[in-house]
Amino acid sequence: MRRDFCDGVGIARLLNATLVLPKFEVASYWNETSGFADVYDVDYFIQHMNGFVKVVKELPPEVASKEPVHVDCSKRKGQFDYVESVLPSLLEHKYISITPAMSQRRDRYPLYAKAALCQACYKALRLSRSLERKASELLDAIPKPFLSLHLRFEPDMVAYSQCEYRGLSPASMKAIEEAQVDRKPWTGDLARIWRLRGKCPLTPNETALVLESLSIPPTTNIYLAAGDGLMEIEGLTETYANIFTKSSLLSREDFTNMHGNTKAALDYYISINSDSYVATYFGNMDKMVAAMRAFKGLYKTLFLSRRGFAELTSKGLTGKELMAALWKVHRDDFAMGRGSALPECFCEFKF
Repeated sequence: MRRDFCDGVGIARLLNATLVLPKFEVASYWNETSGFADVYDVDYFIQHMNGFVKVVKELPPEVASKEPVHVDCSKRKGQFDYVESVLPSLLEHKYISITPAMSQRRDRYPLYAKAALCQACYKALRLSRSLERKASELLDAIPKPFLSLHLRFEPDMVAYSQCEYRGLSPASMKAIEEAQVDRKPWTGDLARIWRLRGKCPLTPNETALVLESLSIPPTTNIYLAAGDGLMEIEGLTETYANIFTKSSLLSREDFTNMHGNTKAALDYYISINSDSYVATYFGNMDKMVAAMRAFKGLYKTLFLSRRGFAELTSKGLTGKELMAALWKVHRDDFAMGRGSALPECFCEFKF
């Protein structure tokens, strides 16, 4: 959502449009109704976007009663796509809603639109005061130094990946099957090819093996940045016992009263302020965290290689041979670096 909102700011500037604070369309997934103000400091955002994009909290009365015209932006990429295809709808209807495309070509934006997008992402978006206070308390409660681990092995994540796993507990298999609906896992050669492409989330047990191969001591303090319903966690805790979570550090009342969005925001805050950050996936949150850590001058950030793990284990490597090979794969990955969100903000602007 943070990435989409940053893109939305850039698009609003491209179209010379006024931006209305968005509503989060998350009820179907998170089972909640939290809004922008529950996560972000609204007044701070509006103040720091002044001179870049005009932002209003609510629609003016003359258009508030109308449903917005939704414009499909799934195939829009650069400046002229929006000016030629989206601007006419805005001029005609005065009020439109958009969902930015995953395939945004921000490098094609003019400098004034890039400046607005980068200002939003790196300067204007900060957590609400109450949430930032809670996040700061959580950060203080974690023993130092610590590693923040973004581990993705929830039933919906595994179901979405369409990967086949052997040796999981009956409870985990049942949870995955319930989340699959019509999205059945690949089998046979297709399953093998899919895994070799690095499409399959690492299990907690596989994650522990990779961390061990990187010589990360078993006594390391690890903050687990993960959603509810994480499966097979014993595979990690059997090796790394010093695991800390939101639910273990926050009061029961605080934790149960939080929405999915606010829990994710806490994970984001902890991750951008941790001594080191390791992700088992390369999703939107990981890219945003890596970018903000780089912006803050924190470079101990690593994405575990699912493709490397699959290729090495498919060759039959085990034990010390496997661990040595995993070390080399990740050493080379770390040396080359991996892409992060909105890299042009670092190259073209000084905040």
